[in-house]
Amino acid sequence: MFTKEERRELLAIARKAISDALHGRTSTVQIPPEGNLARPAGAFVTLRIDGNLRGCIGYIQAPVALAEVIAEVAEKAALEDPRFSPLSLRELEQTRIEISVLSTLQRILDVNDIVVGKHGLLLELRHQRGLLLPQVAEEYGWDRETFLENTARKAGLPRNGWKDPESIIYAFTAEIIQEEEYATPKENV
Repeated sequence: MFTKEERRELLAIARKAISDALHGRTSTVQIPPEGNLARPAGAFVTLRIDGNLRGCIGYIQAPVALAEVIAEVAEKAALEDPRFSPLSLRELEQTRIEISVLSTLQRILDVNDIVVGKHGLLLELRHQRGLLLPQVAEEYGWDRETFLENTARKAGLPRNGWKDPESIIYAFTAEIIQEEEYATPKENV
């Protein structure tokens, strides 16, 4: 879906937004007038240091341009993920950025339609919701039921919360862009 140049640009936007925030600067994003970076899309930015999760925040859907979404969630992943202390300037150089651009949500009526490694999940039950990206299940080697159980736990529900007749399950796919595949120049940030 994205060209190599667009992937590099998204990674550069994310890294610049984080660097600007850590330096106390307001980050500005040049949004192209058209194309993939200009269209609205949900996205998550995941930060890792030495392979370990260091932050992950995103939007399921967004009414603004993808370039703008990436800048915003990259900064939030670095500074506002409640599971971690804010990223330090010293850590930035060691940080690897992964971007997941989400497809639209598709309601799942039969859990057998969920394909582990392809689909991410969003589980809603009453006022609680949890989301796991497609790569999470693959990373941990989960089967479909374990993926559903962990999505329920992410929502703050019991493991079998996904079986509740009132639960609503959505699946989505994600185009994953990793810095290792598309090296981003780190100078000038």
